Amino acid sequence: MIENWLREIKENPKSKSAGMILIHNGIVRETSKDGRPVKGMRLSYDSEKLEKIIQDIKSKEGIVDVRVWINQGELKVGDDIMIVLVAGRLRNDVIPALQEIVGKIKNEVVDEKEIF
Repeated sequence: MIENWLREIKENPKSKSAGMILIHNGIVRETSKDGRPVKGMRLSYDSEKLEKIIQDIKSKEGIVDVRVWINQGELKVGDDIMIVLVAGRLRNDVIPALQEIVGKIKNEVVDEKEIF
């Protein structure tokens, strides 16, 4: 998936201004934030909210492309939770955009329940 996204972005003539691509790969870890061991998690998400957030980030100055994949269902330790890619002109454009979209996805889009 990531390789395909990278190729598609680099081959797109509209992406010639991109000087940076950042990728976030969230995975299920073996402990909760408070240190308790977990077996996995149940994850679902709101696709309409996600699409709105993607479009908002894409509209920011200096952002060339945004791609997001979110896993759903019952996940085990080590499984991918989400992959987020942000391509843009400069570090000052891309880093804040990646932080913003990952934060919004975690806080507004996904519903996750750890399995203990």
